Amino acid sequence: MLLLTGASGLLGEAVLRRLLARGVPVRCLVRDPRRLGSHRVRVQLAIGDLADPAGWRNALRGVDTVVHLAGGARDQPRATVEELNGLAAWRLLRAAERVGARHFLWLTPLGAAPTHPMRLHRAKALAGAAVAAAPIPTTTVAHSLLYSPGDRHLRWLERLGLLPAVPLVGRGGARTQPLWAEDAADCVLALLDAPPDGHARVELAGPEIVTQREFVRLVLRAAGRRRRTVPVPLAALRAGLRGEEALAGPTALVTWDEAQLLSVDMLSARGTADAEALGVRPRRLAAVLGSG
Repeated sequence: MLLLTGASGLLGEAVLRRLLARGVPVRCLVRDPRRLGSHRVRVQLAIGDLADPAGWRNALRGVDTVVHLAGGARDQPRATVEELNGLAAWRLLRAAERVGARHFLWLTPLGAAPTHPMRLHRAKALAGAAVAAAPIPTTTVAHSLLYSPGDRHLRWLERLGLLPAVPLVGRGGARTQPLWAEDAADCVLALLDAPPDGHARVELAGPEIVTQREFVRLVLRAAGRRRRTVPVPLAALRAGLRGEEALAGPTALVTWDEAQLLSVDMLSARGTADAEALGVRPRRLAAVLGSG
């Protein structure tokens, strides 16, 4: 039995489709089964969330592989960013050890470090230290910016494209190597086919380095819009988004923590080498979006 967290997310949904197509028995840890759509009748359901480890007992019963793709860049009513991305990963790893799981695969952003300016990256780095010292085999999947046509991030950018000019986070110079979620999912399945004896780390990135400004322009071009971009100083953006969070609470359209994700580099010196070693050749951004 394989336990999957984050099954309704961008990467998780793509991974789940592939697992079901192979006939792999999957149990999904979910808060709301409706978010799985039609997949919910093809998996075992474990109702719970990352903030409540007491509810994981049934989720982990009989599990030999854990694929932990859940997390979040904004605070939730019951858990902070640090709890969702750091503490939850550590707790789930320890729970997997107790039930005798033979493989723990999890997700972390490229560049995560204890001194990183992003809360999410700092939390992931601390969890990563625990994963690297685990007594069971683990796979750390470090990724650059993940995207897919129609995902939440791209829809948000397309809405901004209705404005005369599109605001950027800071100067718009942060660099990423965008990776299509479908290509990332193929890599995850390949990693599950050959679990490590110890602790493996792979870096997944797309075939091109683009700045935030270039990424926005490609997305808008694919949507049939051409707009100029306007840098927004981080200090001003932070003040504005913090104010929105204070007024809207959990329903805020974008939080400061989420916006910051667009202002940091997410690069791999290995480029696409790790993906290609898994038999996957990542596609270029323009080819996926149809903006070439």
